[in-house]
Amino acid sequence: MSRTAVVGAGAWGTALAALRARDGERVHLLGRDAAMVAEINRTRRNPRYLPGIELPEALAATVDPAEALGHATTVLLVTPAQTLREVAASLAPHLAPAARLVLCSKGIERATGLFASAVVRDTLPDNPIAVLSGPSFADDVARGLPTAVTLAAEDERLADELAQALSGPSFRVYAHADVLGVEAGGALKNVLALAAGAAAGLGLGASAGAAIVTRGFVELRRLGEALGARPETLMGLSGLGDLVLTCSGTQSRNFRYGLAMGRSEPLDALPLAEGVHSAAIARRLARERGIEAPIIEAVAAILEDRMPVREAVASLLARPLRREFDERRIEPPLPVF
Repeated sequence: MSRTAVVGAGAWGTALAALRARDGERVHLLGRDAAMVAEINRTRRNPRYLPGIELPEALAATVDPAEALGHATTVLLVTPAQTLREVAASLAPHLAPAARLVLCSKGIERATGLFASAVVRDTLPDNPIAVLSGPSFADDVARGLPTAVTLAAEDERLADELAQALSGPSFRVYAHADVLGVEAGGALKNVLALAAGAAAGLGLGASAGAAIVTRGFVELRRLGEALGARPETLMGLSGLGDLVLTCSGTQSRNFRYGLAMGRSEPLDALPLAEGVHSAAIARRLARERGIEAPIIEAVAAILEDRMPVREAVASLLARPLRREFDERRIEPPLPVF
């Protein structure tokens, strides 16, 4: 009998399902594409999203929500932020009220400005909710490479229980109570990874990339704290850790999308990059709270076709000089007569 279900048969959902199945648990993976589900069950592979990785026999894929969720006590929701509300509503008839929901998406709902936990709380108010986030690539997790992430729940006992349940020999889960902080770090770093990719696509070099990550983290920290996140959360795995990983190379969809922007390559065929959807709402949240966030502003302007990538970078470099930590402008010296 399956006690864990994973909703979403993309790369991250398949990786998490494989992780649990390798730890000896029977896991149901709920997908939408019947042909892909059949191929997973027949070949023990998901070539569309995790090519070359063999999946455990204990993983059973299905398109039937009742089959996947009927006996599940823990459900991992691995659904893009922009479709999460719709998917959560569709699951309601099949979920046990006590089933624990672990939200594994990183983004902000464009229509409302809400993070995933608030969206699901609106839709499934009776179920306990936790959030999983941190520096992790699906391919690494699926291959059993060492990974450390954060799991947050307002109920600290629930966070401890789920962290213990989801941890394994190569997957270390740290419990936390700051749900909003974990979500803010996971969503905002996607926008900043677009900027890091764009800088790489323009050929600006490693030094520029380091500057984007460092100054981008200042924006993430400012905005995250203004939204109510704890500073230490943003310094941890789900904030700084995830930002560093996501800005590190083309395994990151957001970095890869930014790279294509910087190179003026076609974007239509690229896989989903959640930062594309989050940039405008992140800018709005920053403006509403009076937070200066020039990198987020520049990314949003690029995506809205209001500013070419090279011009956006030039505008960042042309900003008035400031002291690094107190942010006061450095006034030019008075002329000497």
